[in-house]
Amino acid sequence: MNSETNGRTEPSALAAMNARSREIFRHIVDAYVATGAPVGSRTLSRRLGMNLSPATVRNVMADLEELGLLYAPHTSAGRLPTQQGLRLFVDGLLEYGNLAPEDRERIETRCAATGRSLPQAFEEAGAMLSDLSRCAGLVVAPKFEEPLKHIEFVSLGPGRALVVIVTNSGAVENRIIDVPHGLPPSALVEASNYLSSRLVGRTLAEAYREVQEELESQRAELNEVAARLVQQGLADWSEANQGALIVRGQAQLLEDVTALEDLEKVRRLFSALEKHESMLRLLNLADDAEGVQIFIGAENELFGTSDCSMVISPYTNSKQQFVGAIGVIGPTRIDYARIIPMVDYTAKVLSRLVG
Repeated sequence: MNSETNGRTEPSALAAMNARSREIFRHIVDAYVATGAPVGSRTLSRRLGMNLSPATVRNVMADLEELGLLYAPHTSAGRLPTQQGLRLFVDGLLEYGNLAPEDRERIETRCAATGRSLPQAFEEAGAMLSDLSRCAGLVVAPKFEEPLKHIEFVSLGPGRALVVIVTNSGAVENRIIDVPHGLPPSALVEASNYLSSRLVGRTLAEAYREVQEELESQRAELNEVAARLVQQGLADWSEANQGALIVRGQAQLLEDVTALEDLEKVRRLFSALEKHESMLRLLNLADDAEGVQIFIGAENELFGTSDCSMVISPYTNSKQQFVGAIGVIGPTRIDYARIIPMVDYTAKVLSRLVG
């Protein structure tokens, strides 16, 4: 299985590494992914089973450090991979295959849309990825572009109404809106009938344009109260139809945080994710290439200050059109070999659900 990454592999650094240095480097990265702790030459010498003395291993580690692939967090400590080292490892040395059958089954089961709307399926997909990866799961949900079949306004009591939209495929979407207190039930019925007659076979965007033109030219056969209700209902739906960024499992990113400055970095990351432009940036990143993309630390300005990595993949509709993205955000020491195929497979499942 192959993935599209960001083309940041350093071929000169990879070419400078012989089989022994690659094996030592791989063990250092594996130890970092497993524990987050630096590993020293004596420990590596025992683990490698290559009859290499600690002094020999230390010399190789010094060479890797000169290449910019390792660094020492403290004097006389072991070594950790740099972000450049992790990029080289992911692009040039990482080996991963198909997803484990049990992980496939869990993804299929939890993403199944039976009995739930697409937005609920996206929410579940984000939560599921968070659970399986022990990272934060994120989903950029698509715009609501499917032709519509029915719309109805349902009173929820004073000042509130539920807008129910049914698509041609039978998916049901709901949104609560504020309405004037004392609104007569007849206004809800009139607004429902008016919109239903104009929505059939059209997308929300198409219906919105037509209704707006009628209302502005006063060609709509509606009383003033129902006309305001129609405008408000469509306006709220159009605003909600810009897509959504769903983030689940944020607490997973806090488990390894021990220093206050690291906690503040993660908080800034979540604050950035709450902004609409972050969703657009994620969409652009995912749409840059087909397949899974991996961003490590400062390679992406959105995550650089938090020392996090992101694995993200686009998903498409039945026409192979890009409609959204799904992925995970975690520490730079995430288990790339397991998470990359996991994200890739989940994106394929969502593509089938979107249809």
